[in-house]
Amino acid sequence: MSLALKNSLDLAQHAERWGYRRYWVAEHHNMPGIASAATSVVIGHIAGGTSTIRVGAGGIMLPNHAPLVIAEQFGTLAALFPGRIDLGVGRAPGTDQRTALALRRTLQGDIDDFPKDVLELIAYMGDPNPGQPVRAIPGQGSKVPVWMLGSSTYGAQLAAALGLPYAFASHFAPEQLTQALALYRAQFRPSPFLDKPHVMLGINVVAANSDAEARYLFTSLQQAFVNLRTGNPGQLPPPIADIGNYFTDPRIEAMLNSVLSLAQVGSPETVKAGVEAFIAQHQPDELMVTGQIYDHAARLRSYEILSKL
Repeated sequence: MSLALKNSLDLAQHAERWGYRRYWVAEHHNMPGIASAATSVVIGHIAGGTSTIRVGAGGIMLPNHAPLVIAEQFGTLAALFPGRIDLGVGRAPGTDQRTALALRRTLQGDIDDFPKDVLELIAYMGDPNPGQPVRAIPGQGSKVPVWMLGSSTYGAQLAAALGLPYAFASHFAPEQLTQALALYRAQFRPSPFLDKPHVMLGINVVAANSDAEARYLFTSLQQAFVNLRTGNPGQLPPPIADIGNYFTDPRIEAMLNSVLSLAQVGSPETVKAGVEAFIAQHQPDELMVTGQIYDHAARLRSYEILSKL
């Protein structure tokens, strides 16, 4: 885990030099392949080792936390790194039900509370009202930008209703992408945060010097998804020469092809064409690129290639 955290900072430092604007980490728990369970701590680690790139959560799973706690954490981060902190929020637990219970001590909450929790969180980070009995200190007045995350139409509709920027997880849940974007853009209401819709789309990119090398590197992510979806999550596996021999069930292969259908894998020329086609079809305002590559040097090379396209 210490190596993963070290490499994450190294990637952020390179990304900053290559012109990337944001670096986000996600909240997951009880998952041996992900080291960002203490998400705000990791954000502090990344922000402290960089100087200009925005660092944020993609995202905080708000049902796991009291809104006041998150306002205090991100208000503190904003005080330490002014103008550089983002806060994406989602309603999924980011883990299994047993771990969610261990985090929250109860699972009696109502999913309908999520919109109210988002509004409460935003209020804690806004300007305080006279006589307000509970304040986030640090936090009040920080106005940390809040993004709504989603992998379905629910988040799209809530982001539109609240006038928030919307980040869709098309890097692992592309099925409802088109519908979610249409709903968000059609239903968007201008707010103090945005006057028009603003969309970020997640996309897997594995770029290398050749198509064959990129496809080889991509097999790590393919294995990881199979392991996750079959109940065997773990650390990112090394790449293998013949991914076809890895599948024993055609249904698993079909699931994988669907989940990763938008991934762009190949040489600089192949990736450039694929990313441009993706942008032309969906018209995002921003792309959030993820590249789960086993070898850290190859991972850096993939992001470098993309930055120059």
